[in-house]
Amino acid sequence: MGIGMRELVIILLVVLVIFGTKKLRSVGSDLGHAVRGFKKAVSEGEEEQSNPPKQIRAESSDADFADKQPEKKPERSA
Repeated sequence: MGIGMRELVIILLVVLVIFGTKKLRSVGSDLGHAVRGFKKAVSEGEEEQSNPPKQIRAESSDADFADKQPEKKPERSA
């Protein structure tokens, strides 16, 4: 119970009549560019995963806030 060869030919003819050959060429070309771009992006993503970025070591240490006392605000007299 799938789509047979006869149904595919009928669908192709209907699409051809509706859109015309020029429009189908441009759609096919655009679809080809999209698929190529998608494959390129996937391959670049796989390369990034296989080569993880190196950890950069910090030359300075984090700030030490434990030794600092909070500043006192002057009291207001009413």
